[in-house]
Amino acid sequence: MRLQFDPLLDTPKPFVKWAGGKRQLIPTLNQNLPDNFGTYYEPFLGGGALLFHIITERNNPKCNISDLNSDLILAYITIRDKIDDLIPSLKNHEKNYHTNSISYYYSVRESNPKSDIEKTSRLLFLNRTCFNGLYRVNSKGKFNVPLGKYTNPNIVNEENLRSVNRILNTTRVSIKCRDFEAVLSDAKKGDLVYFDPPYQPVSSTANFTSYTNKDFTFDDLFRLAELCQNLNSKGCKVLLSNSDSKEVAKMFSSKHWKISKIQVNRAINSNSKKRTGHFELLIKNY
Repeated sequence: MRLQFDPLLDTPKPFVKWAGGKRQLIPTLNQNLPDNFGTYYEPFLGGGALLFHIITERNNPKCNISDLNSDLILAYITIRDKIDDLIPSLKNHEKNYHTNSISYYYSVRESNPKSDIEKTSRLLFLNRTCFNGLYRVNSKGKFNVPLGKYTNPNIVNEENLRSVNRILNTTRVSIKCRDFEAVLSDAKKGDLVYFDPPYQPVSSTANFTSYTNKDFTFDDLFRLAELCQNLNSKGCKVLLSNSDSKEVAKMFSSKHWKISKIQVNRAINSNSKKRTGHFELLIKNY
């Protein structure tokens, strides 16, 4: 039997900084959510900002969340199931980091732990201490982001991790590692599916698609557009975020798609002056 969820005590925030994270856009996304829906699906989970908002603000909806990044999904499951083992591991990272941040960071970056606890602890540690909190891997699946310049990073963040643990244990959330197309066989009429995929680049330096060792390609975007059409035909409610690109707008040009342009900031841009003044598209069929 699950414990009662108390939104006043258990309001979690994303526990990882993720390229394209939606925390700053929650007010806008909330305005664009349907009044009613069945199960909530999010096949590109990332930091889960909208998931946490929906669980907190709605009446405990059933949620099916997934991502193709196995390290990220393992982190959600480990926080849900093994929080009391994870916290001491993170505290150990914090202690060693403050002893010699440079050498310790790169030793952890090169490490390849075997246990679920240490894998998740490593991911969270690197995310809190790497350059701009950017998760990126090379073609061999190796995390390759350099050390960031932080005076006192919040490596453990125990209060929020325990809030995430409680919310995942007291609400109806299913967590899976799988390709986004798998949602088609599960989603039913009236369900809400939110897609927040790696964005189509709008410039030569804006390509943040390396969340796994397989980039999110133009062919993947085409697959996604086809999937959205199929979900629409099933009577599902579809909400999609993507870059303000002609390719994306063209794929969703049919009359049942409503496209709006919203202003966003880019928190992971290395040049702080280039983090503002950007736009992206919000697309829905309801």
